[in-house]
Amino acid sequence: MDNAPVFAVVGHPNKGKSSVVATLSQNDAIAIALEPGTTRQRQNYPLTVDGQTLYTLVDTPGFQRPRRVLAWLEAHSVSASDRAETVAAFVTQHRDNPRFNDECELLAPLIKGAGIIYVVDGSVPYSAEHEAEMTILRWTGRPSLALINSIGPDDYSDTWQAALGQFFQVVRKFNAVRAPFDQHLGLLRAFGQLEPAWERPLEQATRFLAQQRDQRKRQAAALIARALEDLMSFQEKRTLTLNQVAGTSDENLADGLRRRWYQRQRQREQTLRVSVEHLYQHNRIQRQEAELEWHNEHDLFSEDSRKVWAVNKRYLATAGFGAGAAGGAGIDALTLGHSLGAGALVGGLIGAAGSYFYGDRLALPALNIGALQNGLKTASFGPVQDSQFGYVVLGRAVDHWWHISHRNHAGRDPLDLEPSDSHWLETLDRKSRQDIQRVFERRRKQRAPDDRLRADFIAAIEQAMTIYDDWRLNRM
Repeated sequence: MDNAPVFAVVGHPNKGKSSVVATLSQNDAIAIALEPGTTRQRQNYPLTVDGQTLYTLVDTPGFQRPRRVLAWLEAHSVSASDRAETVAAFVTQHRDNPRFNDECELLAPLIKGAGIIYVVDGSVPYSAEHEAEMTILRWTGRPSLALINSIGPDDYSDTWQAALGQFFQVVRKFNAVRAPFDQHLGLLRAFGQLEPAWERPLEQATRFLAQQRDQRKRQAAALIARALEDLMSFQEKRTLTLNQVAGTSDENLADGLRRRWYQRQRQREQTLRVSVEHLYQHNRIQRQEAELEWHNEHDLFSEDSRKVWAVNKRYLATAGFGAGAAGGAGIDALTLGHSLGAGALVGGLIGAAGSYFYGDRLALPALNIGALQNGLKTASFGPVQDSQFGYVVLGRAVDHWWHISHRNHAGRDPLDLEPSDSHWLETLDRKSRQDIQRVFERRRKQRAPDDRLRADFIAAIEQAMTIYDDWRLNRM
């Protein structure tokens, strides 16, 4: 983007500057530490969407000697009209002085035209020592915005609000770890009002970011849909020669197939998680650490998972009727309509009944050991025969997506995927229920859905994501 704005994030050491940069640049690779002085040199972090840089955040060191810097500025300034030039002169004269390295690194982007994002910790009391920092920043004459980023449990934000309002054009509370997406866009709009040259590019930036968020949701729905198809249709097979058959009992063969089938299904769910995380540019969540362990160690195949994520019989009956009716409609077509819709009705009743009677348990896949033919014997385990398995996977996937899509890039806490206490799919519309069930039925029979059904399937999952998002936000 032409004339993409640059914002220097400045303030006292260890007050959350890097956290603000990580969130606003969507970059979880930025070092965030509790020790002061983690950032010693300024570093640019552009936010790019579809190859266009919307804006750039500059992470800077914290002020170290603001009172001495201000004393120098006041001694070398003749009038208010030369203050910006005096700041530039300070940087030129002291850039090689190690005593003022941090201040020079901090001020350099400002004298080149960057806007100011001044970050303070609202959980500690305001003190007059910050006034030297704020006075220096005001001397630069750059558009300025102050953020109160409370790190600790105490709250002195009202005092900070009153003090900051005397130095900065806009003052906002902004929790870099928990701030919702709308607050990110609100900051960009606020800066657009401070600098006329930035109004248009920042309007475009907010539009691009909103579009990106919608696009990521659609892409996540497609990833979940593909994973569900794979998980519902997967079959573990093994072919044995005559010698292998003689040395392998059916029981051992079945145990091996079953074990590999379970392992592969768990791995496919893990792959889905990683894909969704990378889609939202969360690249630093380590799989070997505990960040994505399910609450209370809920396994994909545990009884607890079934209780939490499976749907009730009434839901299955409704969805099963629609899926069965669609299959029965083929009978009506073959009879040129002479069945008067009986095919769809019978198919619907069969589908509803089958779904209803399997609604209270998670049935295991079928084991099939074929007869010995041409010196070979083939055995298979799967595919899954119970659509409830699909709903368990769907629930876990949508819940994981929700946590990732609402997770700011400054977040470093473990991600706790705690199961919900009621089922949100109850409010899903009937067509979406039927589209999901229809694909589940086809995949367990190892039949691929056509393009139209797959598109409907993805749309239904996206609708389920919207419902879950509303449900979670209403519980907060």
